[in-house]
Amino acid sequence: MNIPKRTLGKTEAEVTILALGGEGILRTNGYEKEAYGLINRAIDMGINYFESARAYAGSESYYGLALKERRNDIFLTSKSHARDKTGALGDLRETLNNMNTDHLDLWQVHDVRTEEDMAEIFGSHGAIEAFAEAKKKGLTRFVGLTGHHDPFILKRCIDTYDFDTVLLPVNPAEPAHDNFIDIVVPLANEKGMGIIGMKVYLRGFAARVPGFENMAPYLRFALSQPISAVVIGCDNILQLEENVNLAGSFHPMSEEEMNSLVVRISPYAKQLMYYKP
Repeated sequence: MNIPKRTLGKTEAEVTILALGGEGILRTNGYEKEAYGLINRAIDMGINYFESARAYAGSESYYGLALKERRNDIFLTSKSHARDKTGALGDLRETLNNMNTDHLDLWQVHDVRTEEDMAEIFGSHGAIEAFAEAKKKGLTRFVGLTGHHDPFILKRCIDTYDFDTVLLPVNPAEPAHDNFIDIVVPLANEKGMGIIGMKVYLRGFAARVPGFENMAPYLRFALSQPISAVVIGCDNILQLEENVNLAGSFHPMSEEEMNSLVVRISPYAKQLMYYKP
């Protein structure tokens, strides 16, 4: 099944609307065989956007083992949690070594939450200096930003630096909760950024609410927003194939359908966003 593609903002890269995230089975250690199978099955099924992070256990190393000669066929991304230049450059060296590549297509400042984070990242010898240097040297083609804690912090980051992309939550609980969709997405689009959605399935917890077990509407909702792609973590190949089938048959929700889903799930929004098993 062909997965539709969209342009990743000003990067002009054409990426599949479904991306394989570094969560699920990939955020483990010791599952090389399963990870190898999942990554290569994703490529075989047409996915071309793949992400990881320095913080995701063995995820980067799994990619390094699995991709081999297929590295140039995909758009490869990772992230650094470091807030200072030295730490971020150290992360990048380790990331490139783990992933067995000489460059990333996208390197992202990971999980910016607070004003203190911003002060470190954008201050003297802050992490952003490492990201700018990496882009200049060709160690990454593009620089991105991620966050899921405070939409106003993410918005301030976007106004502070000329990021190429942003990764943020996109799901029907958002409008009744932190609302990254209304607060951050319009500004990101105005700046021509590539926008990638995460937490599409509310970290999988939505299925625990009676009447909301079907995951298809969540993916349709997210992809009906003005974004480029969604990142989904998968526990196994069956989950991957189910998501590929949903993405391959995607058709946009109407405004009425989206509003109805938001209203129906709003009483559970806080519970879903903060649920801890």
